[in-house]
Amino acid sequence: MTFLRVNQRYLVFVGVFVLALASVICAVGVSGWFWLPAVIFGALALVGLYDLHQHKHSILRNYPISAHIRFILEKFRPEIRQYLIESDQDQIPFSRQSRGLVYQRAKGAEDKRPFGTIEDVYKSGYAWLTHSVVPSQITDSDFRVRIGGPHCKQPYQASLYNISAMSFGSLSGNAILALNTGARKGGFAHDTGEGSISRYHREGGGDLIYQVASGYFGCRNDDGSFSEEKFAKTASEPQVKMIELKLSQGAKPGHGGMLPAAKITQEIADARGIPMGIDCVSPAGHSTFSTPIGLMEFIAKLRDLSGGKPVGFKLCIGHRREFMSILKAMLKTGITPDFIVVDGKEGGTGAAPVEFTNHVGMPMHEGLTFVHNALRGAGLREQVKVGAAGKIVSAFDIARTLALGADWCNAARGFMFALGCIQAQSCHTNCCPVGIATQDPIRQRALEPGNKSERVARFHRNTMHALAEITAAAGLHDPRNFMPYHFMVRQKDNEFVDGNEAYPYLPEGFLVADTEIEELHDWHSRWGRASPETFAPKEIPFGPYKRAKAIAGEKAAQ
Repeated sequence: MTFLRVNQRYLVFVGVFVLALASVICAVGVSGWFWLPAVIFGALALVGLYDLHQHKHSILRNYPISAHIRFILEKFRPEIRQYLIESDQDQIPFSRQSRGLVYQRAKGAEDKRPFGTIEDVYKSGYAWLTHSVVPSQITDSDFRVRIGGPHCKQPYQASLYNISAMSFGSLSGNAILALNTGARKGGFAHDTGEGSISRYHREGGGDLIYQVASGYFGCRNDDGSFSEEKFAKTASEPQVKMIELKLSQGAKPGHGGMLPAAKITQEIADARGIPMGIDCVSPAGHSTFSTPIGLMEFIAKLRDLSGGKPVGFKLCIGHRREFMSILKAMLKTGITPDFIVVDGKEGGTGAAPVEFTNHVGMPMHEGLTFVHNALRGAGLREQVKVGAAGKIVSAFDIARTLALGADWCNAARGFMFALGCIQAQSCHTNCCPVGIATQDPIRQRALEPGNKSERVARFHRNTMHALAEITAAAGLHDPRNFMPYHFMVRQKDNEFVDGNEAYPYLPEGFLVADTEIEELHDWHSRWGRASPETFAPKEIPFGPYKRAKAIAGEKAAQ
């Protein structure tokens, strides 16, 4: 099968080489006219040989000669796409404009645009930044946030833009090595994803956020349960800066996963601590806790076992009452996570059911706004830092996310584009054409870690520089000073509101205050049904008729 795969990818190159050889033979033995095709096919064969050994373009290493068709089409894309295919703004799921921006910043190429915006500035949902007539001057774009609450002994100074969770197994070893080496060169963090820490993470030497998910990979006993000893050993490594407990991810919240035995290599098995020859299952939920208080106690245990490093959790918002139950558990136990990462449902994944990808989970903007306001309402916002992830690739994306309440941002697919991802959307097939999302040793050979790590670091550096520029344009000196009112959002053709109205900050401590705010009845009602002892609602679920009657009674009582 490997032989067939090689021939399928190198078919054009092999065919050109054979034609060149045949032309030379015919030119010598039959007619001199054959020298012309011999020169043409010989030149193409030399191009193919060069493609196989160059390190700049992964797709050319996997598809010598034939991949040049893509670059030719790319060169003439405005004309081709204008009349035949798609526009720069088609979201599938990232527009060509967004991908092009990442490619240019990763390569250090010109990232400016001529002739004005191609955005429809009068469409509903269009957002823009309000600028100042007295822009500020920012000379240092290495923006950082201190992560670590009152119980943390080893706080971490994180960049405002880091690599989001992508595990070894979903990505190739070369991709992991390039990402982590780029993180080291650029001075930012790399989330391991649930696949634990591989040798490629360690070789890269970059700062790690060690993710612990429901499978407890890297810290599990033989029966799949959590191992305190293995976790303590891994978490104590100097390269590990923070620990992230994964409750759910945006692309498939509430859904587990399975890596078939056929795709498990010895390196994957070693990193995850699983046996060979058996399907690797990630359960939908955790086995170490089942209540909000249990979650807080587990977080305290992880912090203690790690030597006091920052510990938090990541989730996509679903039942808002359940998140409020977690907040009540924080208040009751006095245990708070050092951080919470809000993953939007627009987040990516290697594979997910269509129903989950399209229709389960809350988008990042709404989820982040809810988490920020819920923490404010419980009086806990100052103790807990908040990260956010969900299609964040530009400085504007970062600035708007910070304005909605985030302390920092993470990105996965943006850094994949920096590696050379062409959005082929074949991540689940093990046939990634550029060697990123595959375990095929021949396909991943195309990705040269040294060159790609430079692109990862350069993309981060240029994006942070752009963030400094857009911050200065607003008259601010730090992007963490962005507030909702710095952004405007068009709601209809002739109406727009500022971010305060679209994504308002609610009053500090309003959930735990003695008096209720009438306009926030839904918040208070949901808070009243939340319990620190259970994720289930306090009242027994009832049918639509009784529910409508109860709501009518609540309104009459008011």
